[in-house]
Amino acid sequence: MTPVTLSRLHFPVTTLGPGRRLGIWLQGCSIRCPGCISADTWAAAQGWTTTESVVDALLPWLPDAEGITVSGGEPFDQPDALKVLLRELRRLSQVDILVYSGYPFDALSGWLRENPGLIDVLISEPYDERATQTLALRGSDNQRIHFLTELGSARFASYDRPAVPDDRRFDVMFDADGTVWLAGIPARDDIRRLGEAMRALGHDVVFSEAKSSEALS
Repeated sequence: MTPVTLSRLHFPVTTLGPGRRLGIWLQGCSIRCPGCISADTWAAAQGWTTTESVVDALLPWLPDAEGITVSGGEPFDQPDALKVLLRELRRLSQVDILVYSGYPFDALSGWLRENPGLIDVLISEPYDERATQTLALRGSDNQRIHFLTELGSARFASYDRPAVPDDRRFDVMFDADGTVWLAGIPARDDIRRLGEAMRALGHDVVFSEAKSSEALS
């Protein structure tokens, strides 16, 4: 049994790679980039489960998934759990696997050498809210896309380009308590404008980034 901290799972995700994808968000991030859309995933001391339980939860969706995207949080803050999880998913499915990380590529090279073939495409480097934001699949232009397998190159070569308006779509997920999750890569002011629009309609809106900032202050 391999412990892992998990934020959420979702299917289908259509905004983080090609096709209808399984989305896996791990919980806990030591990098904590200012302006992160997923600041709710920073706290590490919550969401404990096992990689076996995560895979069991994904099994009903796997036959229909066209790809898998792993984000967070920071997946490489749990390197052993990430290895076990990806090995099992690779055994069960032949679809591509995309992983987002805020670490520089050089910091991940050892893990990648020891675990060849587990990741098809890696997007590395920390989000920089001051950087330009013009590239597909990336929140800031300092982030880098790495094709690690032939499958990754075949599936993602068309994303090594400037972003187009359709790249800024969101997947919307709802929890039973009324919490709304957004998956995707927004333009810099999209979240602020969404909040303004919702408040103009009379809704109370609190974003996870604001709640996380309060908890850390």
